[in-house]
Amino acid sequence: MASSIDPHSYTNSSHPFTTHISLSLFFDFPSTTIHSSALLTLSSPHTGILSLDTRSLSITSIVDPKTQSPIQFSLSSEIDPIKGALLTVSLFNQSQLLISFKTSPNSSALQWLSPPQTFNKTLPFVYTQCQAIHARSIFPCQDTPAARIKYSAKINIPRLLAAVMSARHVERHAPVAGEAAMACDDSMWCAEDRVVEEFVMEQPIPPYLFAFAVGEISHREVGPRTRVYAETVPAILDAAAIEFAGTEDMIRQGEKLFGPYDWERFDLLVLPPSFPYGGMENPRMVFLTPTVIKGDSSGAQVVAHELAHSWTGNLITNKNNEHFWLNEGFTTYAERRIVEVVQGEERAALNIGIGWKGLNDEMERFKDNMEFTKLKTQQEGVDPDDVYSQVPYEKGFQFLWRIERQIGRPAFDEFVKKYITTFKFQSIDTETFLDFLKTNVPGIEKAIDLELWTEGTGIPPDAMEPVSTIYTKIVSLAHEFKNGRMPREDEVADWGGQEWELYLENLPKAIEASQISALNERYQLAESKDHEVKVAFLQLAISCGCRDYYGEVEKTLKEVGRMKYLRPLYTYLVQGPGKEEEKILAKRVFAEARDCYHPIAQGVVEAILSKHS
Repeated sequence: MASSIDPHSYTNSSHPFTTHISLSLFFDFPSTTIHSSALLTLSSPHTGILSLDTRSLSITSIVDPKTQSPIQFSLSSEIDPIKGALLTVSLFNQSQLLISFKTSPNSSALQWLSPPQTFNKTLPFVYTQCQAIHARSIFPCQDTPAARIKYSAKINIPRLLAAVMSARHVERHAPVAGEAAMACDDSMWCAEDRVVEEFVMEQPIPPYLFAFAVGEISHREVGPRTRVYAETVPAILDAAAIEFAGTEDMIRQGEKLFGPYDWERFDLLVLPPSFPYGGMENPRMVFLTPTVIKGDSSGAQVVAHELAHSWTGNLITNKNNEHFWLNEGFTTYAERRIVEVVQGEERAALNIGIGWKGLNDEMERFKDNMEFTKLKTQQEGVDPDDVYSQVPYEKGFQFLWRIERQIGRPAFDEFVKKYITTFKFQSIDTETFLDFLKTNVPGIEKAIDLELWTEGTGIPPDAMEPVSTIYTKIVSLAHEFKNGRMPREDEVADWGGQEWELYLENLPKAIEASQISALNERYQLAESKDHEVKVAFLQLAISCGCRDYYGEVEKTLKEVGRMKYLRPLYTYLVQGPGKEEEKILAKRVFAEARDCYHPIAQGVVEAILSKHS
């Protein structure tokens, strides 16, 4: 039986891993497909079957690049709803294969935006989101973080557009005959309205960190190794440049805490509002939702999180999604350490407090499926997008914070630096981490129940709420709201988005609709420019049946595609008894907004609606 190393991949651990992929990609906007070829180089020559992951790809041919002789292959007709279609290739002492193929318009990693869906409404746009298991819908690969690859790419696009990648930009040049490498014929590749952008990634990355965007894209310089990229809209570029002006300071703090920044550049790409995540830590170029531009630099916290991934996640990676906490728990811890230095201890405490509330809410969400309240989870037959939650982030953070409290911060800092140096450019699992912890912190297993933390369900008794004056004050104000006491103007005068978010999240769910309206009349929360505040308020409005705000709910669901907002709003609309009117609203809004969401977000909303239909 093939030994699987990843419940979400067909990759067989007895086969050699791919070490390099060379891509030629011809972007065909009218058909929303990419005509492609991929030259895969294996770590050693292989005889026998090689298993590759694909999803919605049509394979034209596979040849030996040296002899051009065909290589036998078959694409399974059975399509696994999670893993996609297995591509089986028969090799004979070969270490390279050249695959020509085409993506499909419903590739789960790609969102193609027609001109009306972009800011300037004149040119099309396309971007990727490959985490967790969507790289296979762009090119055939061993789509598991255990198989790290270096890559190069030639991207052929209309000349009016620009391309960016999570890789080093080599040059932009006129198309040259022969470089299509069987992606398409030279007449197509070399058409006169086309241009080629060339990129290389010289460090081995997990496939989910493969990323590109193509559209009308410009940039602003914000630091010695940071540019902000976005669609060519001066207002957005300027706002982003101001919001992220402190990035270099954060990189330097990160280096002090975690060692040298190994990726050379740290650029930021602000995507259209449909981007499904807050940020995606693609190396060299982080992808961000426009909702992080809040005008008060607080959006920089998402940047701190994605920056921290440069060490934890990108440099050391979870071996597969069952160990996702190694990426996200570490990064949440690292992000808060950076925020603490750059923005102060109170800010970091608010951050921990919001996370603590989020973690407790997830316990409620998974009460019928406690497996997903563990750090180390069993994900055989489970779609990682369906169980994506705050647990790996916040419980992972709590675990590391618990170790820090046990051994003291100076010792913990030394431990983290050594951990990063030891495992950089490797993909590891929870056992590897725990062995390293026990070796380097002798006796830690006597002080902390490591098994309970990593394999137990729920929140361990030695997890901790943050201790801070502002945190305690906000939470007690929220509890007083039950007795009808609204915060006074002087109490909230210096509140920013995070303070309001924490306050709203801690309000009791069963309050009168009239109380909600009164709160909004005084503080205009439903109209907040900060989506965290607005969505926290709208969730409350839905949960107490205050229909005055359903127009605002609809508007929000149509404006942004970030799943952090879609998931709770759709869930609150449809779950629970007597929600017939709300269900009709949710289905209508989704039908109207669906095409504006990324395929990953479409799938998540569909799952919510079908669960409660």
